[in-house]
Parts: sequence; structure tokens; C-alpha cells
Amino acid sequence: MDIWSDIVCPWCAIGRARFEAALAEFPHRDEVQVRWHSFELDPQAPREYPEPLADNLAAKYGVSVDEAHGMHRHMTEVAAADGLEFHFDRARSGNTFDAHRLLHHALETGGPELQDRLKERFFRAYLTDGEPIGDPQALVRVAAEAGLDADESRAVLESDRYAEAVRADELQARRYGINGVPFFVIDEKYGVSGAQPAAALREVLDTAWAEANPLTLLTPTGARSDEGGACADGSCAI
Repeated sequence: MDIWSDIVCPWCAIGRARFEAALAEFPHRDEVQVRWHSFELDPQAPREYPEPLADNLAAKYGVSVDEAHGMHRHMTEVAAADGLEFHFDRARSGNTFDAHRLLHHALETGGPELQDRLKERFFRAYLTDGEPIGDPQALVRVAAEAGLDADESRAVLESDRYAEAVRADELQARRYGINGVPFFVIDEKYGVSGAQPAAALREVLDTAWAEANPLTLLTPTGARSDEGGACADGSCAI
């Protein structure tokens, strides 16, 4: 499972929660490997926006600040239904390029489990705790809470390591035609756009698993094809 998302995208956090719910009910969940891929909603964003998030949202969509607050209240209610706690009044949005680089660092050093743990921690840092998501010091501190070595994370951010990996993810997104996140790609064959309900994501998992693991019909050695009794079409041959 390859998932494209951005940390400052509330629907991406909700999508992760819904995918986790779908995965918890999937009988083959231990065989599903999740990899997070970079997507920047605003590559030109400053490290931190000087104005409150609601003001920024109002300017972006051409609505009043009160309407922007209403949008945040609605999103908070949606998130709460999926067990998430959003505090947009605390959110300090900014450029996410460095955060994406640390996610690649987590994948390389600790594998998909560490990357997923860091992804969840970044979502919580931005949407719940009010951490400045574009600030290197905050990123190092949050990454350490997720299990990364602070000195190594700091060294990554002081270099250009993983910059090409982030750009490669974004190039692949364009090739897939991804223009919004979250976006889920299963076995490089099935694509699902948006934070779909858990039931819909579970259905996709079932479909992908069935296609990758087709049932092979076997006839026991020495048995004829007409010897095994069976019922079909609502009736049984006696």
C-alpha cells in the first residue's frame, strides 16, 4: 500500500485513521506493508505563515474569517467521529518539505513501521499540539518522540539528504495523475482518492487480495470430476 499525503492536510490524517480501521478488520493485515509518499500542497509555503490559519484559509478560498472558522469546526467534528482531536486554533502551518525528508529518513533507518509512527506523530504535532510544522527544531524534537535519533535527524535537515526522494515521490504522483491527497495505491494497480470510509477501504483491500491470491480448484488424485456431490442454483441433485 503506497499512500501519498501531506502533513498539513487534515483529510490525510482522517484518511490514515480510516485506513487503520479498515486494516484492523482485514484478515491478512500482517501481510500489508504501508509506505508513505511525499506530496506538498503548497511547495512555495514559508517555514511558518505569519497570520492565523483561519485568516490564511479565508484568503485562499475567498471566504470570510468567520466562514473559515466554521469550516474548521466542521472538520473538527468529522475528525472526532474517527477518534482524532483537531485544534485548528493552535495550528501553525508552513512548508512541509523538511518533514517529508525526515519521513524518508525514518523509512531508510527503521523501515515502514517507524515511518508510519513518525507520520502519525507529525499529524498530531500539527493538528493537535500546535507545533510549527516547518520549524527544524520542532521537527527534530517531534521525530525524537517517534523514535528517531535527534542528532541524525538534525544532520539530515542541515543537509540536502532525501530531497531527491521527496521530488521523486512528487514526480510519481504527477505520473499517476494525483492532484489531491490522500491518495492510496494498492499493488501499483488500484487507486483510491480521498479519505474514503473504512468500509470502502476494506473492500478495496479484499478485492486486491483476491486478485493477487486467486483460488486454485483441485481435484483429489483418483477422483472423477462428477463424483463430488454439490448444491448449486438453489437446489441439490439427489
